[in-house]
Amino acid sequence: MEKLKNYIHGEWIEGTGNGIPLYNAVTGEQVAVSDTEGLNFEQALDYGRTVGYKNLSSMTFYDRGEMLKKVALYLLERKKKYYELSYKTGATHADSWVDIEGGFGTFFTYSGLAKRMLPNTPFWVDGETQKISANGTFLGTHILTPSEGVSVQINAYNFPVWGMLEKLSTSLLAGVPSIVKPSPYGSYLTNAVFQDMIESGVLPEGALQLVCGEPGNILDYVQDGDSVLFTGSATTGRKLKSLPSVSGNAVRFNMEADSLNCSILGLDAKPGTPEFDLFIKEVRNEMTTKAGQKCTAIRRIIVPENLIGDVQNALSKALDQTKIGNPLSRDTRMGSLVGKQQYDEVLRKINILKTETELVYDGKHELVDADYENGAFMSPKLFLNDSPFTKNISHDVEAFGPVSTLMPYKDAEEAAALAKRGKGSLVGSIISHDDQFVAETSWKMASQHGRIFVLNRDNAKESTGHGSPLPTLMHGGPGRAGGGEEMGGLSGLHFFLQKTAIQGSPDILTAITKVYQQGAEKKFADKHPFQKYFEQVEVGDSLETAGRTVTDADIVNFSNVSWDHFYAHTDATSLTGTIFDKTVAHGYFILSAAAGLFVSGKKGPVIANYGLENCSFFKPVYAGDTITVYLTAKEKINRGVKGRNIPSGVVKWLVEVVNQRDEVVCVATILTLVAKHSPFIDLNLKNVQKTLNGLTESTQSKWGKMSPQQMIEHLEHTVLLSLGEPEADKCFTAEEHLEKYQDSLYNHRKMPKDFLAPFLNADGSLPDLKHKNLEVAKQSFLDNLKKFSIYYKENPQAEHMNFVFGKLNKEMWELMHKKHFTHHFEQFGLI
Repeated sequence: MEKLKNYIHGEWIEGTGNGIPLYNAVTGEQVAVSDTEGLNFEQALDYGRTVGYKNLSSMTFYDRGEMLKKVALYLLERKKKYYELSYKTGATHADSWVDIEGGFGTFFTYSGLAKRMLPNTPFWVDGETQKISANGTFLGTHILTPSEGVSVQINAYNFPVWGMLEKLSTSLLAGVPSIVKPSPYGSYLTNAVFQDMIESGVLPEGALQLVCGEPGNILDYVQDGDSVLFTGSATTGRKLKSLPSVSGNAVRFNMEADSLNCSILGLDAKPGTPEFDLFIKEVRNEMTTKAGQKCTAIRRIIVPENLIGDVQNALSKALDQTKIGNPLSRDTRMGSLVGKQQYDEVLRKINILKTETELVYDGKHELVDADYENGAFMSPKLFLNDSPFTKNISHDVEAFGPVSTLMPYKDAEEAAALAKRGKGSLVGSIISHDDQFVAETSWKMASQHGRIFVLNRDNAKESTGHGSPLPTLMHGGPGRAGGGEEMGGLSGLHFFLQKTAIQGSPDILTAITKVYQQGAEKKFADKHPFQKYFEQVEVGDSLETAGRTVTDADIVNFSNVSWDHFYAHTDATSLTGTIFDKTVAHGYFILSAAAGLFVSGKKGPVIANYGLENCSFFKPVYAGDTITVYLTAKEKINRGVKGRNIPSGVVKWLVEVVNQRDEVVCVATILTLVAKHSPFIDLNLKNVQKTLNGLTESTQSKWGKMSPQQMIEHLEHTVLLSLGEPEADKCFTAEEHLEKYQDSLYNHRKMPKDFLAPFLNADGSLPDLKHKNLEVAKQSFLDNLKKFSIYYKENPQAEHMNFVFGKLNKEMWELMHKKHFTHHFEQFGLI
């Protein structure tokens, strides 16, 4: 039987022992063996701290975000084989989707967050700068840097893929290398996904290692700077947290334990209401999804005492209709537990629950294409605790399977009290259309819950469900749930980052943070900052504008244009007792006038105003005052761009408006969208002609079989196609891919060198030459390029077919020609 290999210090290594046999949860057949005996864990941790840390921490947050996206895309292309393995863990297709593609989705989410909100630097400035001296020469702020260590991630058996990827999404983005330790059960699925992550070639050396089996004494070697993330039982988690190596070395420890989550049916949600039906559906789903093996599953069903019978009957009928069996069968809605060992453990907990509560539903389901003897199948089981304030076993014992307990309550106070008797839960849900009941219950139970999910008819269609943790929201909970926090958007990165206070002068803080600090030296130049591409803008680039004297007419006109007739701007007789001496200019007029002074009217790389932050007005501006503006590049934010948008980044500009007495009257931060410099040749005729001067008959191509003249005639033919001379008769790209191909014209990625042109002759040869020689071909090409420029000035709405990209308009043809010319000019070493 195949042994699962471990990935340690950059090598795939088999354990040297007998290992743990891993079985198909459906058929009982052995699938693989996990074995970690003989591994050098001390060496593994040291390798992560040195090689892994150096490579990951030197990358920027933006680049790490791009790395996550590339890995997720690579895995997504190979998802079919993961599903085939997932079925062997007892998971249905729906269960597997949550685990597999839910894991990929977490990578995509964090990639998007990084590219929208994190800096293109290896550190992250956290929060606003604090002015800690009277004159502003001494400032303070905070930066976040990757914790200098390795993260050991110990995962549970219920989500072999998502469990790994949700932890890695934050640790990798934070720049911290990780050692993944999945549960042996289902680790053959984790192993397959991990192998592809390594084979993708996207991750830097040392970023990830895999221990596929028992953890041995790996935690004996953790030290200051390292971290441990644990998902599993609270008992095991507490033991690990108290290890001397962990507690004695200030090792960061995050625990996410199972919990006795509850769902509360509102007093208003009687049979016949949408909420009653939603409640039954939600509880059934949470009992049967992953066969109840979810740390977020509903274990306690809290119901108005007068509706206990209705809920029991409706839920029993819903469970009766849930077909159990082989996950490969289309009829199956619930698979098996992950193995016989887990089956025995769940059965033991069921027997404990029976000592104090009544088993009111134990559907003996007939299995679909499976049998109870070989597989780890268990039918759903529903208990009734008729006195939940005196019978405590339902609040203390968790059977980690398709098992839940009904219990009654009288009012919102009792519902919240029962919810909190779980002593700390990952999630609690309330299904009700009564806003007052939901509000009162939720804030009373919040202290014992990591997440509260409210469901009713208004959000049901778009709801993600009680049991679905989301990357942008915190996953974790207090007390029994472990007291940990995972994901939660960007806050999930903080666990892996060291926060450091930085103090110094404005110039020093600007140099360290790469964010301009007020009072630091400004860099003035003749070139207007708005005429610089994103890559050319430097933090500190500044502009001092001419002055503008504000007039009474300005104030009156702005009042009329904006409809802002606030008395301070229009009625000099109403100013007694105010802070104003006379009618004052509108704050938004000052901001608008400032923009009029600092913008560049000439077309340039600045695409649009992207936003406004932290605008403050400090002193009034009256008619007769003269304002001057200082515009300074404060911060640059790289930006991922999709679809048909111009590749660009966001530049934050500090706007300081002063009056004739050099008093600051307004400070604001404006955001502009600034185009990135295109790597492709401009279609300017003189520029193209100058480039072609270097092309001769003897010029050798760097790839492909084209001669210089064939290349020029090929480009000329494409230019003629863009004029409809002749009109291409078809597009060779499939309709479903056409939009993606057209979108690619807008990005800055170069055309592939190995693309097989669809217009080639059947034998792959190029068309016969039509011009006498290269010089004649060059001139004809340039003549038609000039014709192209004139044609689209006269016919701006024209569209013509391209063999690869379909029907293109003026803008798309220009983008296509720029990429295409650059591709072939680079082929012959001209640029």
